[in-house]
Amino acid sequence: MQTLVAYVENKPGVLNRVASLARRLAINIDSLTVGPTENEEIARMTIVAHTDERGAHRLEASLEKLVDVLLAENISRRAVLERDLALIKVAADQQNRPHLMELIKVFRARVVDVAPESLIIEVSGTVDKIDGLLEVLRPFGVLEMARTGRIAMTRGSDLLQPPLPDAESSTFEPADSNAK
Repeated sequence: MQTLVAYVENKPGVLNRVASLARRLAINIDSLTVGPTENEEIARMTIVAHTDERGAHRLEASLEKLVDVLLAENISRRAVLERDLALIKVAADQQNRPHLMELIKVFRARVVDVAPESLIIEVSGTVDKIDGLLEVLRPFGVLEMARTGRIAMTRGSDLLQPPLPDAESSTFEPADSNAK
């Protein structure tokens, strides 16, 4: 698995172009999350691709060529903090509910909905943590699950910064560019 971060213009069609690009390169996307940044004109994508380093390099280089992509970087070899979020609905009758509550506490998850025959659990953390919780919940009966996909950020002073928008022309230029 390789993790890439792309800063893109926050406008319609960009997600489709990125996904189509991965398809053309025959790279399977394991997860793709997109969200706004501190700048409303820019969105940040975290792409987890089922490929090797060479495939990730091809994807990174191809992403950089897309007009709407401001910055693309493979952060797989850098020190990163990664998180995933899951909502898990599990069967929970009066008999097994106390045991489930203990398991939930061990994984530092929380119950966000209680029904007579089920619980909805919210858990965030590493992919391994969520997978581990799922494994211990399966014997009780996992009824439904939704996951966000991975988000990642480089640690410490290692910053990924997209180019700043050029206010005069409303197009994006590299942050260190003095030429117009």
